[in-house]
Order: sequence, then C-alpha cells, then structure tokens
Amino acid sequence: MEDLVNISIPTAAGTALLGYLVVFFGLVLLMCVLFIMGAVGAKKRAREEAAKAIPAPAEEAPMLTLENTLPKAKGTAGELKLYNTDPRDAAMIMAIVADTLGKPLNELRFISIREVTNDEV
Repeated sequence: MEDLVNISIPTAAGTALLGYLVVFFGLVLLMCVLFIMGAVGAKKRAREEAAKAIPAPAEEAPMLTLENTLPKAKGTAGELKLYNTDPRDAAMIMAIVADTLGKPLNELRFISIREVTNDEV
C-alpha cells in the first residue's frame, strides 16, 4: 500500500484523470437529462397549441356572416355587393357554387349577388 502523503507523480496523475473523467461523465449525464426534458416539454407545448387550434363544436362557435369583421383569408378577392339578398342566402349560394366547381371558396371571386324575381325572368 502506498503512502497518501508521499504519492508518486504517475499515481497522482492517474487519480486526477479519474476525477476529471467522473466529473465530465456526470456533466454529460446532466446534459442528456436536460435535453430529454426539453424535448418532452416542447412536445407537450406543441400538443397544447394544437389542441387550442382545433375549432369549437358547431353549437359553441359563433355564426359567421358576411357582416363579421374577420381578417380576409389568403386569396380573398375583395368586397361583395349584395342586392336584395340576405347575407345568409348569399353565403349559401357561394358555398354551393364552390362545392359544385370543386374549388375552395377563397379561390373564387364573387363581385355581386342579386336576387332575380319572377318579373325579371
């Protein structure tokens, strides 16, 4: 057994190296734990944001009409003029036209909608 007061240089270097390795191994383990916790937290936040983005059921959602001041969707063509037409009826007509053509509503441009009476036909 060696004397701990009169330790040789190779033994002291080996002991110091072993100490450094233990400390760095602990730091690497701590870094791995923090990285895993960050990834789990990011997934949780992403799931929470995705849950917030899901629209409310139809009975809870407010009825969208042409009078609502909503931001325009990408590709919106501008204002729509209604002549003797209820906004709800105009919205139904636009939805039917979009469905018949098989195109998204924001890719179509409606300039005006006018009710045609029997006198005009």
